[in-house]
Amino acid sequence: KGIREQGRYLNSRPSIQKPEVFFLPDLPTTPYFSRDAQKHDVELLERNFQTILCEFETLYKAFSNCSLPQGWKMNSTPSGEWFTFYLVNQGMCVPRNCRRCPRTYRLLGSLRTCIGNNVFGNACISVLSPGTVIAEHYGPTNIRIRCHLGLKTPSNCELVVGGEPQCWAEGRCLLFDDSFLHTAFHEGEP
Repeated sequence: KGIREQGRYLNSRPSIQKPEVFFLPDLPTTPYFSRDAQKHDVELLERNFQTILCEFETLYKAFSNCSLPQGWKMNSTPSGEWFTFYLVNQGMCVPRNCRRCPRTYRLLGSLRTCIGNNVFGNACISVLSPGTVIAEHYGPTNIRIRCHLGLKTPSNCELVVGGEPQCWAEGRCLLFDDSFLHTAFHEGEP
């Protein structure tokens, strides 16, 4: 049904939810999801927060040696700087990056959700410098739930999905549907 009537679904969606690539009708439409929607994965990630944080801190130290360390990508933003370090990008492992975060990568393999071999599957470390605003945008599809695990979360950082603001908390997961119009910003201290 979704594939057969894709054009109609993408063009007739309300402006608050417009996935750019694929829309599957009849799925729950809510900007944020309860942690119970992915209970096993949320608990696994949160239990291993210190492991992930330790690997992140080792990676992040490389920024003191150069402007854009190997493996990191700079994303376009209206203001500030947004860096990502992909372990899985569009369902494909990024081997060089995974070797630098072996424990985190092994954890990803323990998740019940499908990240690998799925064109919509991503896992990355994302860093917003102070003063960064990510332009409002829509994700590619409504068939996935995004899970953000807060690693370092200074005050005045916010995610707004479907007009609803939420703040990250260190060591806690935040689940959302990025097919809704969303933005993020960091107005706090480094």
